[in-house]
Amino acid sequence: MKEIITKNWKETYNLGIEIAKKSKAGDCIALFGELGSGKTTFSKGIAKGLNIDEDITSPTFNLVEIYDGKLKLYHFDLYRIEYDEEFDELSFEDYWEGDGLSVIEWAERAEYRLPRNTTKIYFEYLKDGSRGIKIEYTNN
Repeated sequence: MKEIITKNWKETYNLGIEIAKKSKAGDCIALFGELGSGKTTFSKGIAKGLNIDEDITSPTFNLVEIYDGKLKLYHFDLYRIEYDEEFDELSFEDYWEGDGLSVIEWAERAEYRLPRNTTKIYFEYLKDGSRGIKIEYTNN
């Protein structure tokens, strides 16, 4: 596990860019952390790293937004998912192992459903305003 501290939003954003540049089709990145811990800022960096210029927002009401870039980006926000049955109806797994990069905010809501090749990233808001970020890579 790799541990990083980002001091501001720009460093969190830049970390997303760096990780996107190492990603390939079929990868899945699961983001864990409380509200305001940096998940959406990181996701915006991922999009920039994939050469996506659209404004990336948290897709809370749509559950998934799809963007075209160097890779297709499937940006999920599972905040509103409450019951396991909702996953069965929405077929998220079809995207997660598809032809693009999947980034999943609030991944704790689906943790046991995530593919084996998922990179898990844990965000923690620290008292001084910085972010503690732990990256758990899996063997692809």
